Amino acid sequence: MALFYFKAFHIVGAVAWFAGLFYLVRMFVYHIEADQKPEHLRQAFKDQFNLMEWRAYKIICNPAMMLTWTCGLIMTYLNPGYWQIGWFQVKFAILLLLSGYHTWCKGVIVKLEKGEKPYNSFQFRLLNELPTLFLVSIALLAVLRDTLNFVYAFGGVLAFGVLLFAFAKAYKKRRGEG
Repeated sequence: MALFYFKAFHIVGAVAWFAGLFYLVRMFVYHIEADQKPEHLRQAFKDQFNLMEWRAYKIICNPAMMLTWTCGLIMTYLNPGYWQIGWFQVKFAILLLLSGYHTWCKGVIVKLEKGEKPYNSFQFRLLNELPTLFLVSIALLAVLRDTLNFVYAFGGVLAFGVLLFAFAKAYKKRRGEG
């Protein structure tokens, strides 16, 4: 019975974590676009976005990531057979990549705080779609498990990524940015 509680809180943590990451990287877009504001407003906008970025990272993303990891690891402790299953090993690898993305976001906050521009707004828009690919991959693995053909799944997620890129390019063109 305990396993189900940990699974439920694992899912809650994952939902909150993804929500935080989507929100955080979207703020990076707006932070960069603050340079398009009138000069007397720019710094105030950037300061506000930096405050919001740190709060989202520390208050939403970090606790949600910790809840996800803690409950997930407890589930593997309660059911160590997970480590022997192929779909779980792939999910774990994707989770490590997602954690790397999470850490990368912290580095971006620091760079933006220093006034650096590591990417332009379009590049941040694309990077904001990366968690979508993680989310789709993790959901497919968690639900379909051993019935999932990893080659087709990888191809499908890759195709979905290309589709997201195409939509982002079309949106950029529609906005008159290129």
